[in-house]
Amino acid sequence: MYRRGITPAKIAAGAGTAESTVRYHLAIAARLEPSIRDEHRKAVPVPARITTAGRQNLDDILALFRAEGRLPTTGGAAARERALGVWLHRRRQEAADGVLSPIYQEALDAIPGWHQASTKKADDEARWKQRLSEVTRHLAGGNDWPRHNKTDIKEERVLGVWLHGQRIEHRAGRLDPAKEAQLDALIPGWRQGRARGRKARQATDQSKSAE
Repeated sequence: MYRRGITPAKIAAGAGTAESTVRYHLAIAARLEPSIRDEHRKAVPVPARITTAGRQNLDDILALFRAEGRLPTTGGAAARERALGVWLHRRRQEAADGVLSPIYQEALDAIPGWHQASTKKADDEARWKQRLSEVTRHLAGGNDWPRHNKTDIKEERVLGVWLHGQRIEHRAGRLDPAKEAQLDALIPGWRQGRARGRKARQATDQSKSAE
């Protein structure tokens, strides 16, 4: 059935079994006979068009990746993220079956490793590293510590909220020692932030110059 271009989902439905079971057996068959994948792809026409809703989902996923360095998950806190996670899961299945639209394929290939489902823990770690890098660049550009409030600049507020969260975690004794070491090494003075009457960043630089 698979050789004739029938998808694992339809095979599972017809056999009354779980789709994951069908995919498991297909993976074993493909290792023994790799040509089975090619035969399946040739038997199934690849869709060339995408829907308006699909385009919006794709744009939202790309925007999320650019903003937070991660992909949506089906276990996300927001309903919209969960919906995007389900949509992306289906695209991964289509890519594995060789029936993914070339338009989706080309756009998603801009995201490294998008084929692999990510976990929340891995997403959180990637986002943490990205924020640290962004704050480091922000300060290296001669800017003061980013504010988490009293600013209309979205980019600054995002970094400020993240940095404020690190300070809260540190004061509560919950900050990972490895992360604390990275913060100390890359952005010394991060615990204090801005000081009243003068910029904390300037104070930190003057202190370092006097050493």
